[in-house]
Amino acid sequence: MAQQMQAVLAGFGGQGTLFAGKVIAYAGLIEDRHVSWFPSYGPEMRGGTANCSVTVSDEPIGSPLVTEPDVVIAMNQPSYDKFVEEARAGAVVVFDSDLVTPEDVRTDVEKVGIPAARIAQEAKMDKLANIVLLGKLWDKTRFCERATLDAAICKCVPSTKPQLIEMNERAIEMGIDA
Repeated sequence: MAQQMQAVLAGFGGQGTLFAGKVIAYAGLIEDRHVSWFPSYGPEMRGGTANCSVTVSDEPIGSPLVTEPDVVIAMNQPSYDKFVEEARAGAVVVFDSDLVTPEDVRTDVEKVGIPAARIAQEAKMDKLANIVLLGKLWDKTRFCERATLDAAICKCVPSTKPQLIEMNERAIEMGIDA
């Protein structure tokens, strides 16, 4: 049977949800899988809403839209409230527990809250809460090989900022350990 993961990563613009989605997409490409990455954001890039849909599949993908995600990363309350409702039964919903209070009645999804922004801040990596959450998602789903995740980070971090590769890899580990 073919394996497929449909993910939605959502938050405010500037929180890095599109970057984290790209890391997932590149991991799929590195493992020679079919990939779709579809960003969506409001007119204000920073502070407005931003989310992306990512599908990684063993078979061709018919549409880039993800309407019933298997996986959700929510970096703020509005994103959690919207996408937890859209998640299919059995989905994994990873969120920042300092910024999101689950008030929904869903019992058919696995809710995983970690204080991602605090973890990143305490490690002096303020802008990497997105990658901490990505590490926890990987821990829960193993959507790719661990080495592939590091290779995807190397692909996504701009070549002008090589010092960020090690920081991102540390953020992944902090998410896994959280």
